[in-house]
Amino acid sequence: MGFFAKKSSGMMAVNLGLLSNIILAGLKTIFGIIGHSPALLSDGINSTSDVVYYVVVKIFMNLAHKPADEEHPYGHRQLESIAALVVGAFVMTTAVAIFWDAVNKVYDLLTGKIDYEGASSWALAVALFTVTLKIVLTVFTRRIGRKIGSPAIMALAYDHRNDIFAAAAAALGIFLGRHGMPWVDPLAGAIVALLILRTGIHILRESSDDLMDTVPGHELQRQIREVLDAVPGFLDVEDIRAHRFGPYLLLNLTLGVDGALSVAEGDRIATRAENAIRSRVAAVRNIYLHYHPAEARFPTGHK
Repeated sequence: MGFFAKKSSGMMAVNLGLLSNIILAGLKTIFGIIGHSPALLSDGINSTSDVVYYVVVKIFMNLAHKPADEEHPYGHRQLESIAALVVGAFVMTTAVAIFWDAVNKVYDLLTGKIDYEGASSWALAVALFTVTLKIVLTVFTRRIGRKIGSPAIMALAYDHRNDIFAAAAAALGIFLGRHGMPWVDPLAGAIVALLILRTGIHILRESSDDLMDTVPGHELQRQIREVLDAVPGFLDVEDIRAHRFGPYLLLNLTLGVDGALSVAEGDRIATRAENAIRSRVAAVRNIYLHYHPAEARFPTGHK
């Protein structure tokens, strides 16, 4: 997929998510208030915060697609990881606020400080509609995120998935609250908050890993070594390092070759290795390869 196609697909996922969350934020907040449902109102607050950080992601996604310049020779794609970090921070902040409010309501109900007769059927309908819509958005957004390799879009997919559980918990709380267990509705709001918090932590961990260059992992190292093992001419893979730039990888490799070879022959081996990696590892953007004399260490014996 080309650069402009990736950008178009990513922005389509962002715009669709933004529009859906604007609609859901309005519906859930309104019916959470007039329908007397703390769980649905909590989920409405969650959707309102979604709108805010979708706008943030949209801004960062546009900036991330700026071309490389002298100060940023590898482009601006790490802004996508920063956008995911912002999403995670918003998610966790929202979770803490919702949880605190829900626990207070549960306590007030159990101690008799407030009365609650159950939410309206409209509140239940909005919660069930949210579950259905978010299932569709989760599948759609995750598919795009994986296709274009965007951490920001994958963070939004995780958030959509989180909203499925949150809305389902709200629907269950509303249903039980309407059938004689009023404390279950705000308790569902607290459960919603814990689910939101879990997703926020997951997003923060993944985006932080990207920014702190916690690559290559064992799978990437294994993949690269398998590719190089099929390339004739080198004797050893001494070092593999990688840096992530948005969905792309920059590799630094150190290979050992026969010291009796000429510089030109060593360069031909290095070129074969680079071409083999590029053809097998799609995420690789640039490869910096260093080679020097080394003893053969492969049992298969590269020649």
